[in-house]
Amino acid sequence: MDKGYQKEQFTCLSIKISIAKKYRKFCRSFGKSQSLTLLAMLDFFQVNEVSPNDRLGETISSLKHQMKRRFNAVIAIIRDIEKSQTKPTTIMLQQLFEQASGDSEEETFDFGTPELISESEELNYYRDNYFKIQSEHQAMCNDLELVLNSIKPVKGTFGSSFLKLEISKKEYQELKNRIENVYNHNSTEIG
Repeated sequence: MDKGYQKEQFTCLSIKISIAKKYRKFCRSFGKSQSLTLLAMLDFFQVNEVSPNDRLGETISSLKHQMKRRFNAVIAIIRDIEKSQTKPTTIMLQQLFEQASGDSEEETFDFGTPELISESEELNYYRDNYFKIQSEHQAMCNDLELVLNSIKPVKGTFGSSFLKLEISKKEYQELKNRIENVYNHNSTEIG
């Protein structure tokens, strides 16, 4: 008996004998009763929104074969991209890296032998530099104080107030030269 349909009664359908034999044979191959096979067929047509009069075109096995051919075509395209684009690019990058690593190995720089000096000479060197920097700092502070003392506030007639620097062009030029001398003419002993 069919599960879920035990209490329902049977009814007769008028079907031609040749079609009934074909249907019964199909039901046996399907492994279900005639009622459940017919129900499964009706569900298939309703769910897939297909009419029994419509032809689906190709069979599933031919669709499977066509998909397999498409997959093989996609694989061929990917392999072609790998051969024509990816591998040559990889080879070129490897050659560039090999050349770059080879160049860095060839370049060596000799710093020479350092000259040894005594502790007192080293101490004198750093002490002299310290006093030199201190004097430059004091000179910069004096210049800044000169500039700050030369600034006068001016109230604008139509706009906002502003600050005016009251020094001569000669004093301005001297101040500018001293500042440039401090920042631009300090060089190391080597250069």
